[in-house]
Formats: sequence, structure tokens, C-alpha cells
Amino acid sequence: MAPEMNDAAERGPQTRSVELVVALLICAGAALVMFDSARIGAGWGSDGPQAGYFPFLTGTCLLAAGVWIAVATLYRWRKLAGVTFVTAEQTKPVMSMLLPTIAYIVAVKFIGIYVASAIFIGAFMVWKGRYRMPATLSVSIGVPAAMFALFEIWFLVPLPKGPLERMLGY
Repeated sequence: MAPEMNDAAERGPQTRSVELVVALLICAGAALVMFDSARIGAGWGSDGPQAGYFPFLTGTCLLAAGVWIAVATLYRWRKLAGVTFVTAEQTKPVMSMLLPTIAYIVAVKFIGIYVASAIFIGAFMVWKGRYRMPATLSVSIGVPAAMFALFEIWFLVPLPKGPLERMLGY
């Protein structure tokens, strides 16, 4: 009995459990969207749709999708018994991408999106792509510079900035 428990623990979570949890999370998110849309007005007013009309429809579609996934998962519950969603070994490459991405998102708050993007792009080009410095520097500086020009100068859409952009007067 003990070896089976260790084997199950090494395999990871079962697909059916993950699918059901995700379906219920989709339903909960949809219910929240629908509730808030109804709160601000989800009907059709004399001048057209109210502010919550289209979000309410989106929430309704999400709720239908979540219910569909939950029902389909429950219908296949026995068939999915023992099917592993992901193993610990399979999560390693996912985490090697997820953790730096989380660090990037946090860095945007403190150093701005342009500098954080330059570091993020450059680090991944060197780490995963094994690119040489000239290519890495040109892309990791060029892409954020192009995005800065596009959003800040041409479209006049401010994105999160850090100390460097403030020092440059933006």
C-alpha cells in the first residue's frame, strides 16, 4: 500500500481534479462579473446598452463554459481516474519560465516597464536562446525603445515608468 501512495504522490495531481477546480474557478469568476455588471446596470437603456451589458454577456458565456467543463469532467470522472495532470518533473521547465516572469512583473512596479522589459528580454536571450551580446543588446534595448516611442510619444498612452524615465523627463 505504501509504494502506491508514494507513486501517486510522485505522479502529481489527477487531471479530473484539476479540470473540476478550474471549471469551478471559471464559474466563480463569471458569477463575479455577472454580479458586478448587474450592479452597474446590465440592461438596455433608452440610449443603448448600459455599462454592464456586454460584460454581463461575457460573464454569461464564461459561466456556460465553466458549467460545461464541470459537467463534462464529472461525466468522465471514472475514465479520468489515475490520469496525471502534470508530474513534478514536468513542472520544472514551467517554473523556469514562470518564476522569472513573476520577477519581471514585480520589477515593472519598481523600475518601470521599459527597463524591466530590457532586462527580461536580454536575460532570456542569453539564458535560453544563447545569443551573443551584440544581438542581445540590440533586441533588448531596441524593443523597449520602440515600445516607448509607440506608446509614450505616438499614441500618448502612459505605461508604468521607473526612475530612469522620470530622470529623462517622462
